[in-house]
Amino acid sequence: MSTIRFRILLVDDHAVVRSGIRRLLEQHTGFEVTAEADSGERGYQLFGETLPDAAVMDLTMPGMGGMEAIRRIIARHPAAKLLVLSMHENAAFANQALKAGAKGYLAKSSLAEELVDALQAIVRGKTYLSPEIARKIAMQTLQDKGDPIQQLSAREFEIFRLLAEGKETEDIALALKLSGKTVANYQTTIKQKLGINSPVEMVRLAIRHGVIES
Repeated sequence: MSTIRFRILLVDDHAVVRSGIRRLLEQHTGFEVTAEADSGERGYQLFGETLPDAAVMDLTMPGMGGMEAIRRIIARHPAAKLLVLSMHENAAFANQALKAGAKGYLAKSSLAEELVDALQAIVRGKTYLSPEIARKIAMQTLQDKGDPIQQLSAREFEIFRLLAEGKETEDIALALKLSGKTVANYQTTIKQKLGINSPVEMVRLAIRHGVIES
């Protein structure tokens, strides 16, 4: 009897990371890496072309980025099984990725075997959070009942992150394939939802919640 091999798409802008994941998964008979992408745009395109059983996706990449790619993949393929593998180990990113439609979230610092466990879980229709991420989400839920960032949609969160990093509206529009007017409208909504008026307040809030580094 032949073993069922699940077809995996890797989306990460670092070739070394993709190579490491590929090697890890090829040692495991249940998985086969059938495509690789180095950007959110390419990941979105390849998902539609190859329709893999699951995709392993980074969040912080040049251009569109992983969060927006997840949002667009899910909009077109609602049953897509997407596992985030990110350097961001805080609850804000994990919550937003799940909100966007990801089925699992794992930090890049996790043990290699955990990636296999996570993929096995999501291809079988389950949700997977690494224990550390799950703990952080639980702690945040207890501590931050009034956490304004949780009110943001996945796209609003991504625009908030880019604005807090100091990106200009035009650059964000170009990266996310949106019009400048649309980004400006989002910016207004974000400020209203977060109750902030200035770029300085935005940066402070982003640092406080671990969205950007201080």
